[in-house]
Amino acid sequence: MGMLRRILSENVRDYLGTYAFAIVCLVGVSLSTAFMAWILRDIVNEAFAKQRLDVIWTITGAIFIAFVVRGLGTYGQAVALAKIGNNIVARYQRRLFSHLMELGVGYLGETRSAQLAARIGQNASGIRDVLNLTITSLAKDLLTLVALVGVMLYQDWQLTLAVALVGPPVVLALRYIAKRLRSVTREAVLVNSRVYGVMQETMQGIAIVKAFTMEDQLRDKVNDLVEDAEARSNRIVRLTERTGPLTDSLAGLAVAGILAYAALQTVNSDELPGALVSFIGALLFAYDPARRLARLQVNLERAIVNARMIYEVLDIDPHQPDVPDAKELVVTKGEIRFEGVEFGYAVASPVLHNVSFVAEAGKTTALVGPSGAGKTTIVNLLPRFYDLDGGRIFIDGQDIAGVTKHSLRDAIAYVSQHPYLFEGTIRDNIRYGRPGATDEEVEQAARLAYAHDFILEQPDGYDTPVGEGGSTLSGGQRQRISIARAVIRNAPILLLDEATSALDTESEVLVQKALDDAMSGRTVLVIAHRLSTIARADKIIVMMKGRVTEQGSHSELAELENGIYARFLKLQALGIDGSENLGIQVTPVKSEVEHG
Repeated sequence: MGMLRRILSENVRDYLGTYAFAIVCLVGVSLSTAFMAWILRDIVNEAFAKQRLDVIWTITGAIFIAFVVRGLGTYGQAVALAKIGNNIVARYQRRLFSHLMELGVGYLGETRSAQLAARIGQNASGIRDVLNLTITSLAKDLLTLVALVGVMLYQDWQLTLAVALVGPPVVLALRYIAKRLRSVTREAVLVNSRVYGVMQETMQGIAIVKAFTMEDQLRDKVNDLVEDAEARSNRIVRLTERTGPLTDSLAGLAVAGILAYAALQTVNSDELPGALVSFIGALLFAYDPARRLARLQVNLERAIVNARMIYEVLDIDPHQPDVPDAKELVVTKGEIRFEGVEFGYAVASPVLHNVSFVAEAGKTTALVGPSGAGKTTIVNLLPRFYDLDGGRIFIDGQDIAGVTKHSLRDAIAYVSQHPYLFEGTIRDNIRYGRPGATDEEVEQAARLAYAHDFILEQPDGYDTPVGEGGSTLSGGQRQRISIARAVIRNAPILLLDEATSALDTESEVLVQKALDDAMSGRTVLVIAHRLSTIARADKIIVMMKGRVTEQGSHSELAELENGIYARFLKLQALGIDGSENLGIQVTPVKSEVEHG
């Protein structure tokens, strides 16, 4: 009941006028149905038994009007409720997506995307169904049943009380079915989301699937999941439809008993049968709304399960809300300062231990270290993808914990080692860096990223669709579009997970040129994989096991006696692979190193 009250309180007020119109239409349907049962008495007694021709035209005209009212009311309520329902689904899909955008990276990383997609697409309809079931049940089915019971009481109150005896067994049985249905429905939704997840992953990794001949394994996995989902869906149907034999059997018993009673009454008395015919008509008309009301709890339970799963997401508080007095970040120079930073992911041991360093404004600072040293974590902490366990991070003397996330991230551009492109055109993907950018600014950013020429060679130039994840473009082309997206943002701080290690030589040269242009005049924090990038950096931060072990320029670190960085360089000069010291791999031909 609490969930039902919440859904009604959040939505009914916004659609009050349309619901009022729908209710008026439903009242018309209910009253016209009751009227047709009531007028049967006059049809039998006056038109057939007494053969009064003077009332035939009145009766037939009234019946015609009742059917017209019923038809118009049915049409009006169907259109009104469908309009409300479609708007509710769209409204909650927008609301859910907007809320997901406010949640932390940690939650989104731990939750399967297919489950979220299922909730956005499938579960949002649960709120619509709850409202439509409630309105139609109260305004149509319940009112129709009350009106028809009124007709039955008017015609024969004793028979009406006898018929009412079938109600309690139905109610008790339906409560039992609804309880069992609740858990089964939730399980079915979760299994279906797993099916969607496997299919989505297979389509996204189809090249790997075919390269490793994984088709049979994945086919068997999907078949098992689909069979599980099918079994649960069949169980839901069996539970739901159990109400049918129960209500039909009891209704058949009631109707058969009434017909037998009516026949005996007609034989043993001189009374006209109109009242009994009207009573039987009302009873038959009442069967459908009574059956729907009997199934209401079962159907409502299924809808509420879907609605509850929507609210489970909506009720998650953002992990990183802005502090109440958060200010806008003002970047004048772009100096980044880490002071005693401590951090650990929720499911793992601490990753960073007392990390302190300064990335000077307008200069490039390279992060070097083995896998697991904490380099990526540092890059993720700067835009506040996660909050610190201890210590502080400053940008131009402003603690980032005290500024709005939007202003913080607006001052940062990011280029990943694995660029991601979104559905849409090349122009759209570049413009995501700054939505208000003009076409001329988009093309200028592409030129600075050495992407303009290859873009013009595409079938539709800048308006060429990129395919899912940029599948229609090469790795180097995707990377240069990613750089153009960072360039057009024109942010004072640039974060780089060096983007050349996975590229061929020709693409690497072009991407490196684009990166050099993008880095000019900005504060750059780069996770360095190649020795050429490390050596060009103004400052190098050497990390081991979540700690800063060395920092300084290439020449300063090279001169440190027994320093990790210096030892690596000496071993390389002797032709010995000492790259395990920094978790990097030497590429002798280019005298460069790659991330291991």
